[in-house]
Amino acid sequence: VKIDVFLPSSLISSYNSTVISYLPTGSHSLWALSTFIVEDTQFPEFSAVVMLDDVQIMYYNSNDNSISYRASASELSESEQNDANIVFRHKHKSMKYRALESKTHHNLTRGINVQQRIAGCELMDSSSSSPVLSWDAFNGEPVEELIFNKYLNTMESHGLWPATWNQIKQKTVQILYANLYHPLCIKTLKHYLSKEKNRVIRKVKPRVRLVSKDGGTRVSCLATGFYPRHINLTLSRDGQPVDEEQTTGGELLPNADGTYQMRKTLDVTPEDLKESHKFTCTATHLSLDNKLDVSLGNSWQLQVSTDHCSLDVVP
Repeated sequence: VKIDVFLPSSLISSYNSTVISYLPTGSHSLWALSTFIVEDTQFPEFSAVVMLDDVQIMYYNSNDNSISYRASASELSESEQNDANIVFRHKHKSMKYRALESKTHHNLTRGINVQQRIAGCELMDSSSSSPVLSWDAFNGEPVEELIFNKYLNTMESHGLWPATWNQIKQKTVQILYANLYHPLCIKTLKHYLSKEKNRVIRKVKPRVRLVSKDGGTRVSCLATGFYPRHINLTLSRDGQPVDEEQTTGGELLPNADGTYQMRKTLDVTPEDLKESHKFTCTATHLSLDNKLDVSLGNSWQLQVSTDHCSLDVVP
């Protein structure tokens, strides 16, 4: 995972594109995104946001030494506060140590330096849990990766600092992950998954538009208003999927209401315009029992196979 230097608000966007996009469909995850800044700035020395899937649920900074719950209207319980404080204080201490180590290693004597960490766990629909994963970066460059596997009781480590660890240090980190981070991460993930289920387990069907523009020289397939974020959107010509290299777009973008949209566009060649082709937009999503097909021919005659989705077709 490539971690760029971001402040907490924009770090969430990086997290969505680098971590969440690669999680399996149907899984749920809990991640803490932490930033430690060396030297005085207008920002807190240490800050962290906690994400349940793509929903921010918690924020902490070292200026206030307090935790803000950002999801539902309810407040954090005393036990929730205690669990979060344990993790954030340990992260603050360990990231400060890592940042100063890295600063010395690179012989940096002045200027602002930033240590960042993305760490968390994942829960599949089958209730089986993934390893606990952690990535560290210093000034945007990856320096450490840790993977703790509960079932094998193994700690896999890569990067600058793990390479310097002796067996005692390696075992100490493994014990910390086995007895604190893994059980606490899974416990917290299950707790907030239940607490915020109306937001993160909801399923909203996509609205699909098949659009012809510029006199038929461009065909666009747009799916919008869907949740969760995983969707498979395919543009086909005469029943054959169009090569992804021939289309533009395909990025997953957020809507203001917490849902998502995706658009794929094909530039139609003059040769294609002379022939009678049928273009089809196919969407598959967790909210659909069956795939959704919206088709247009050169005469722009609509053919729809749908699972009670909201459809717009614009010739």
